Amino acid sequence: MSSSPIGLSHGYRKMLSFGFTCLVYHGTTRFCRRVYPWQADPLGKTSGQMIGAARSARQNMVESSARAGTSKETELKLLDVARGSLEELLGDYEAFLIDHDQEVWSIHDERWKTVNALPLDPFEYSDDSLHEFSRHIIAMRQRFAPWLEHDDPVIAANSLIVIIRRAAQLLRRQMEKTAEEFAGAGGFRERMSKLRLEQRERVEAHKPQPPACPACGKPMVKRRAKTGPSAGKTFWGCADFPACKAIQEIQK
Repeated sequence: MSSSPIGLSHGYRKMLSFGFTCLVYHGTTRFCRRVYPWQADPLGKTSGQMIGAARSARQNMVESSARAGTSKETELKLLDVARGSLEELLGDYEAFLIDHDQEVWSIHDERWKTVNALPLDPFEYSDDSLHEFSRHIIAMRQRFAPWLEHDDPVIAANSLIVIIRRAAQLLRRQMEKTAEEFAGAGGFRERMSKLRLEQRERVEAHKPQPPACPACGKPMVKRRAKTGPSAGKTFWGCADFPACKAIQEIQK
């Protein structure tokens, strides 16, 4: 039985990497509204770029999942763009802290350990997944809000850096797995070639096999008479012609 060349796709909502990236996006929108009001950022460049980077990470993961079924190469490229957007956003939070003479938390800091240990519940698809996922992310955002939306923007920025690093690490593992799948099963082109080969093999398997030559036992091939009273008609002729001139009528 042949496999479809269109692989599985659109499973991004159950990925922890996507869940953490959603938390980063919603945490960033709230951070920028609070820390960069229009009076402090009249052109909107800082907040616009930060929210844009967070959105890019989220949306590129969505698109990569949509393309997963047909192109592993495109899926990998989009995941790489998502990871790059997260790294860009991490740099913005790092710059904010340094600009305010604040250090980025050490991985040995108890606050870093606490935020890093916060669990993100897994999400399972249902018949009403769009509704259920919105409920799920709201619940997860509220769980992380004491840190990601802390009144002190320094604590909020550091907490978002921790979550960004978690999302980026999960994305890297996801990319490694996708690369392994691409190496093993190939992409859409390779699956299409496999499907064509399987189809050709099925057709060949159902074709009637040529008879053996009654004179020498070698397989016979179809030939068409060019002259004589049977001109234009097909017949079985020995594959070893002209060494063997045995012929056989094709039975209707």
